[in-house]
This record gives sequence, structure tokens and C-alpha cells, in this order.
Amino acid sequence: MKKIGIFYGSTTGTTENVAHMIAKCLGVEQSDVHNTASTPPSATAGYDVLILGASTWDAGDLQDDMDTFLNGLQVIDLSGKMVAIFGCGDDSMSDTFCNSVGEIYHRLHDTHAEFFAPFNNDGYTYNNSESDIKGMTVGLCIDNVNHPEDTEVRIKEWCADIKQEIC
Repeated sequence: MKKIGIFYGSTTGTTENVAHMIAKCLGVEQSDVHNTASTPPSATAGYDVLILGASTWDAGDLQDDMDTFLNGLQVIDLSGKMVAIFGCGDDSMSDTFCNSVGEIYHRLHDTHAEFFAPFNNDGYTYNNSESDIKGMTVGLCIDNVNHPEDTEVRIKEWCADIKQEIC
């Protein structure tokens, strides 16, 4: 199996918890789960698969640590790397739900990475999200505020998709 690194930006701990749930589901060692607040973008070099996650804040803004991390990552050639994205949000913020997923996708679009593991947003109610691109959600969106009962199931389904694509 390909070497997986999980990189997350978390302010309140929700995205960090989701990152560790994903790691457990995929069998990723805790040493391969990185908080972007203390990890340089160059740490991605040793991985074939990058799983990137962040929360959405205020008026649809990307979490600060991930924002800074992406400033460095978006200038690296990620050719040959597979990138999957997850984000945490609140679907009651109906005009910006999980914008972080779309923000990560857009900022890394020109790095030559291969994006994979889209996931549907069925069950969430919102008007707009930057995570929806050309009729597809480009990553896993989690609303642990209004739908905590769905988090584990969504993560397991997404991880099953990831395992199929990287094996």
C-alpha cells in the first residue's frame, strides 16, 4: 500500500479528532498524522498520498494554520502524489458550508497533484459550498455540530473509497 500522510489544521480540536478517526480507519500510524501548526510543507515529501483537512471559519474562511501551510505547499510540484481532502463545517452556515474543502482544492490545483476520493453531501442542507465543483463534492465534508451521528459512518465510507483507489 502507498505511504499515507494526514495533514490537518484545527482550532477547536474537531478537525484534529476527525483526522485521527481517518488515520485509525486507514491504519495510518499516529506519527504520520501532522498538525499543520507545527509541520512544514516539506514534510509531505515522504508520502505518496496526502490527506488534507481543515475547518471553515467565519464567512467561509480556511483555518489559519492550514492557510499558512498551503502557502508553502502550493509552490511545490506534487506530481505523482494523490491528494484527498476533508473538511469540517456547519451546514447551518448555508452559504459557506465546508468551503475549506474547495479552498484546498483550488489552491493546489496547479501543483499537478492527482485529486481523488470525492464524497457526496447527502443529508446536509446548505445553499452553497466551495466544496461543490462542477456538480461534484471534491472531498469529505463533516458536520459534527448538527449531524454528529453521521460522522463515523461517513468517515468509514470515505476511507473504504480511499482504500479501493490506492491499492
